Amino acid sequence: MAVKMLKFKTKFLIMILAVSLAGTTLMGGEVKRSSIRIENLKCEYQKNPLGIDEAAPRLSWQLNSDERGQRQTAYRILVAENRSDLERDQGEVWDTEKVSSHQSIQVSFGGRPLESGRRYYWKVQIWDRDGYLSSWSEPGWWEMGLLNSKDWTGQWIGDGKSDPERDEDFYQDDPAPLFRQEFDIKKPVRRARLYIAGLGYYKATLDGNPIGDQALAPAWTAYDKRIYYSCFDLKGPLQPGQHCLGVALGNGWYNPLPLRLFGRFNLREHLAVGRPRFIAQLAIEYTDGSKQTIVSDTRWRMKEGPVLRNNIYLGEVYDARSEQTGWDLPGFDISGWSSAVSVDPPAGRLQARPVPPICISATLNAQQILHPAEGVTIFDLGQNFTGWIRLNLQAQPGARIQLRYGELLHKDGTLNPMTSVCGQLKGMRKGPDGKELPAGGPGAPPVAWQADTYIARGGGLETYESQFTFHGFRYVEMTGYTGPVTLDMIQGKHLHTAVEPVGQFQCSNELVNRIQTMCEWTFRNNLISVQSDCPHRERLGYGGDIVVTSDAMMLNFDMAQFYTKAAWDWHDAARPDGMLTDTAPFIGIQYCGPAWAMAHPLLQAQLYRYYGDWRIIERQYGTSKRWFKLVQDQAKDGIFPTGLSDHEARVGAEPPMLVTPLYSEAARIMSSLAEISGQDRDRVEYLNLAEQIKSAYLEKYNKPETGVFSPGSQTSQSFALYLDMAPVAGRDRAFDYLVNDLVATNEGKLTTGIFGTQFMLDVLSRMGRADLAWQLATRREFPGWGYMLENGATTLWEHWQYSDNTYSHNHPMFGSVSQWFYNWLGGIQPARDAVGFNKIEFRPQFIQDLDWVQCRYQSIRGPIESNWRRKDNSIYLTLEIPVQAQALLYLPVPSATVVHESRLSLDKIPGIVSVQTGDNQVVCQLQSGRYELIIQQ
Repeated sequence: MAVKMLKFKTKFLIMILAVSLAGTTLMGGEVKRSSIRIENLKCEYQKNPLGIDEAAPRLSWQLNSDERGQRQTAYRILVAENRSDLERDQGEVWDTEKVSSHQSIQVSFGGRPLESGRRYYWKVQIWDRDGYLSSWSEPGWWEMGLLNSKDWTGQWIGDGKSDPERDEDFYQDDPAPLFRQEFDIKKPVRRARLYIAGLGYYKATLDGNPIGDQALAPAWTAYDKRIYYSCFDLKGPLQPGQHCLGVALGNGWYNPLPLRLFGRFNLREHLAVGRPRFIAQLAIEYTDGSKQTIVSDTRWRMKEGPVLRNNIYLGEVYDARSEQTGWDLPGFDISGWSSAVSVDPPAGRLQARPVPPICISATLNAQQILHPAEGVTIFDLGQNFTGWIRLNLQAQPGARIQLRYGELLHKDGTLNPMTSVCGQLKGMRKGPDGKELPAGGPGAPPVAWQADTYIARGGGLETYESQFTFHGFRYVEMTGYTGPVTLDMIQGKHLHTAVEPVGQFQCSNELVNRIQTMCEWTFRNNLISVQSDCPHRERLGYGGDIVVTSDAMMLNFDMAQFYTKAAWDWHDAARPDGMLTDTAPFIGIQYCGPAWAMAHPLLQAQLYRYYGDWRIIERQYGTSKRWFKLVQDQAKDGIFPTGLSDHEARVGAEPPMLVTPLYSEAARIMSSLAEISGQDRDRVEYLNLAEQIKSAYLEKYNKPETGVFSPGSQTSQSFALYLDMAPVAGRDRAFDYLVNDLVATNEGKLTTGIFGTQFMLDVLSRMGRADLAWQLATRREFPGWGYMLENGATTLWEHWQYSDNTYSHNHPMFGSVSQWFYNWLGGIQPARDAVGFNKIEFRPQFIQDLDWVQCRYQSIRGPIESNWRRKDNSIYLTLEIPVQAQALLYLPVPSATVVHESRLSLDKIPGIVSVQTGDNQVVCQLQSGRYELIIQQ
């Protein structure tokens, strides 16, 4: 009897365990499933990525539910080598079984070791808040790249030329080389992958057709540290027959001219440089199981191509008479072609491309044609943008068509290229021997403007597009052409890193919508593998611009991969002693101080806050810690003595007054990174340091009786309030002084610069004067964004005042206003302690001049929405919170009684956990789901 009872109990426990593991409930013989839908599976931020080399890639998924407060309590992931195994619920590579966890992002693979070149299929199911099991997700996949250096069997090859001995000789013709290799496919192909990297830039073709849609590949990195390769699926075009791989090489950042930017910084002295070269291998698997590999080696043939010169800053010279028509097609006559030369590999390791490629995203048609002088034609493309042109014309053989680019026109209608001149290289300077030399050094042009030269082939219609350079411009000046001129002769090709748009903001005020559009154009224009300060004059990844615009960038675009790459750029740019730099990659500029270098720790904190990326902190914390120790050593009694701070502020200040609060903020960021890293001792040390800096700053620069923070400008007051330097008891006095300076002293005009503008808009809104922030944002007179638009801007200026000679007209730093639109008009903000946007703060400001706002952000967890509109003396507010997130809603209303949903008061609405009232504000805690609130006014 005891044995039978034991068997019965065992069977019963097994049944209960099976039901528990399945996460189902038996109801009348039916299985109840969770209604949660699993969507948008991603691996390393990508949907079905081809060629990644993370040994433990991270998996993420989004959850969708029509129920409020739904959540994941456990998950199960299956990974298989074959899709058929996955369909049978077999995960021989990895089966997590049931894992009790809320984690639905950044789940690190933990199965058996992954193999180079192999594809893996995966799917996930979850248990919801009630323990019910969801259906399986649709399957996703990822494919590994080449994980080890020994997997590369190709050679680095190039043209074998040596660099000129004299600087001036770098400016002579140096044709970009072409490389080709034919091969034969004799049987059906099951799988074909091309792995390829080139320096400085490369263009690859198969049978005359471009491989992929990328341009200016690879992304700019410190080539002595890492070089990105791409992986392409070529199975489709590789049918039985003869084929030809072609590769053209450009100089890019690997073989720059010895231009002295600003008369001082020679790129060749700071970058890893060399002659153009590439490495490639095409791995083919046939349906019969056999394999073939075509690699780059000395069997490839090469010849000089029609691009006679190419440079990042100065442009290209293209001689169409030198074109090798059909050079990358099978059967081409290779008489006169020589063998490729095996060259030394660069020092950097090959790494699978971790960022989206640079792509052409739009085509711009010319809007009008101007003829300001005899033989001069100017095309107006209507928009300041980054990219190149497509030129269509018919001309006599040898006709030399000169193309110059600029953002502006002079008053007489002629081209003004001066705001986009490389490194302010304008005119002559005295050399070491006292002789006059171009400011850019021996051989440099007197004025280093952006230009291309096209030498016509003749005999019919010709088409030209740049290959190895890019420009920032609105206007194109054409000289040397004598034929008829039409609008369709020139089209603009908008070019940028293909970050995915994730934000949408629009409102009833058309000026604000135009400012938002202006910001979006500027942001995209400055994403050419680094986040640049401008896409023409400098093209460099400045840290200060990232510090003030990273929130705006992330609210508009998916910056997860891009900013991860940027953090690695700063890591790679660190000086031998560990000091981080003003720009990354490093080109010699190092004077801005901690406010610019703090981009490195800030990016780690932002990647964690927006995307839940703990791995970047795990890998980069030591780099930031080493840098910050050097920063501490430079400070004197808590005060930081030097550095750049509120760049382009209209009212200046001595560096210590503003750099010191930024130094304190850097200490707080370091404390938060230490906490995430589990470095408790560091956390406390940095937090204490921040307080010590604050005390020293208050003692030296604060007048508590008046609330003034030296020098008493809008910038200094905003710094003190935004960066938590003002004592609690003195915040109101400091704020009152700020408001008085803005409203009375400066008659509603801002005087802030790169940091102060971002800080002041937030401070005004957070402390109850969003109306003043609105007036700043919508001001049409100088200074402001509306003033830029009134003066013809289509992208943001670097300087509040109009500049026709010096300052860029395509500069992102004042784009922090876009962040304000999302944070305070729509009201969407990640909480300070958010992890992958799991904690949201909604702070919509119902500005009287606005009738409606539509604001949406596609977070890593799913869509977040905050829309409102006025109707019949009420505000209708729609909120959406993704599963796995919660929110605090801050409503600027005096009482909770004026808010309801479906006639239910706030405290009765399903999904609202708590309601607090005080200081003319109601704060509600909301669970996930969609809410339709009505606020009576």
